[in-house]
Amino acid sequence: MKFLISNDDGYFAPGLAMLAQTLSRHGEVVIVAPERDRSGASNSLTLDRPLTVRKAANGFHYVNGTPTDCVHLAVTGMLDFKPDMVFSGINHGPNMGDDTLYSGTVAAATEGFMLGIPSIAVSLAGYSGQHFASAGLVVDQLVERCKRTPFREPVLLNVNVPDIAPEALGQLTVTRLGRRHCAQPVIKSQNPRGETIYWVGPVGNVQDAGAGTDFGALANNDISVTPLMLDLTAYGQLDGIKTWLHHS
Repeated sequence: MKFLISNDDGYFAPGLAMLAQTLSRHGEVVIVAPERDRSGASNSLTLDRPLTVRKAANGFHYVNGTPTDCVHLAVTGMLDFKPDMVFSGINHGPNMGDDTLYSGTVAAATEGFMLGIPSIAVSLAGYSGQHFASAGLVVDQLVERCKRTPFREPVLLNVNVPDIAPEALGQLTVTRLGRRHCAQPVIKSQNPRGETIYWVGPVGNVQDAGAGTDFGALANNDISVTPLMLDLTAYGQLDGIKTWLHHS
């Protein structure tokens, strides 16, 4: 198999190295990742300047752009083959619930999916970063399943792995996205010149972490596997909006 790998933590991130090491046991890997941390970049493309690709000493390619740029550039011009799968990660920290909308990790996989390639985003759902090997083990399991039973059409999966030792991991669990409360307020301060500056505040507390959610799975030390889709149409509102538009 041929794998394209990207992330949003940057080409130097330990999770990317673990992902590359894991997938290299299953086939050919090409790594195209951002030159710096682009967490929270979402699905942004760089359209106001050209992009450059450089190669690090370890063979990883890095781009002065976003995670989406990396996958788009690789698939539409850089590579002379179409990857069998795109993997993004292994992210240092969770990407669950509403956070998936902002995630550069998920965005890189989304771009692969949009280009017709089965794509999987993988995150280590903890901030200590002690157990990337656990996430690597899960990637191994997923690839073995893909080899035994290939996807019949492109899929987009968002996988979150508890940051615990491999022997403590629960089961692979298919989930839906949970929900958070609204984000906490921005943090206001001043720079040395006396100008007011703002830091984006912390994420909100979990609101929906019930049975079947990604948050619920992680609370039980299970691995969350959430299939995602890109159709943002609010089908339940179509008739209501038609009535609103044509109301005399």
